[in-house]
Amino acid sequence: MRTALCIIGVSLATTFVIAVGATTMRYATVIKEMNVLFSDQVMVVSKDTIVIQAIPITRGSLPESLAEEIKGNIKEADKAVPVLFITSINFEGIIQPVPPNFSIGIPVENWRLIIGPTPLKGGIGHFPTNESSNEVVVGASLADQYNWTVNTEIAVNGYKLNVTGILDTKLALLNRCVVMPLKLAQELYNYPGSVNIIAIKPLPGYSQKNLAETIEKQIAYVNALTEDERNDMIQPILAQVETWNVGLQTIVFIMSLILVMTVNLMSVSERRRDFATLDAMGAPLGYVFRGVVIEASLIGILGGALGVVLGSLASLVLASFYTNIPLAQFFPSILEIVPPLFMLEIFAAIVFVCCAGGVVPAINAMRMRVAEVLRAEY
Repeated sequence: MRTALCIIGVSLATTFVIAVGATTMRYATVIKEMNVLFSDQVMVVSKDTIVIQAIPITRGSLPESLAEEIKGNIKEADKAVPVLFITSINFEGIIQPVPPNFSIGIPVENWRLIIGPTPLKGGIGHFPTNESSNEVVVGASLADQYNWTVNTEIAVNGYKLNVTGILDTKLALLNRCVVMPLKLAQELYNYPGSVNIIAIKPLPGYSQKNLAETIEKQIAYVNALTEDERNDMIQPILAQVETWNVGLQTIVFIMSLILVMTVNLMSVSERRRDFATLDAMGAPLGYVFRGVVIEASLIGILGGALGVVLGSLASLVLASFYTNIPLAQFFPSILEIVPPLFMLEIFAAIVFVCCAGGVVPAINAMRMRVAEVLRAEY
């Protein structure tokens, strides 16, 4: 019973490490992915806007005409694309997901500059071609959650929109977004003639840094953020998350070490007569040592394997809870949320910790005085 409880304790520790570690790693990955949409571009936003990677999380606007002004007046700028990025969508009759879904308004002639070569699922449908149309394309995760297909009519902020395609991508940001023509987005979200991002692509041979400095020098009310600057802004937060994750794993592993060591010490104490008898019969000292360590290893293997399975399931439950996405949608991507290499690392670490926990009891078993033990036990 004591050994079974120890295995359960080790499995719970492994479950906790897997669930928390995988979830934090996944969110860090998603945050890093946000910059992909504006890769190799300078992101111009209002000075009063707070940006996380490539997402403005506070309301701030710029005149749409500023894009043409930058392209016409700044020689280093090759292309200037006004973008309206909204981090909250209210689907009628549906509880808003947490964190919120995304809506992106892009001029129809500049789709590819922002979303890249992202294809449509199954090659079915098409991207909107008219700025004044009510056509949109949606992410696959949203489509699966709400059973949307091509030609489905959806309601957003009181407007009836027609889904003309479903994005086929692994980027979490695009999987949870509705992409629409810029004019339509401005009308839906009450941004008449305004945007909150202008993506500037520098001419070949010009650096993002020089372009950003020129923009900020000529336009006082904007911040021009290079890709490196956006990464640097989020890096301290990611570093803190990583430190917290490592610290948490260390504490849990130490607790597992103490638990296994305590259980094995008790087991060795109760089996003194068996070990003494083996010694008296001529069994080598290494035989007892290996027996105790192997027992501790088996505790780690059984507890670790059970913990990896439970931890992976717990990671899916946590992801579903914090995003309001149905749990069933996460099962196909379980190996993305909990990478196999991460499972193997945690399993190997827990087995090593349990082996280490069996070393001290094994040394105690080897140091028993055979004569005294036999007199006391027989």
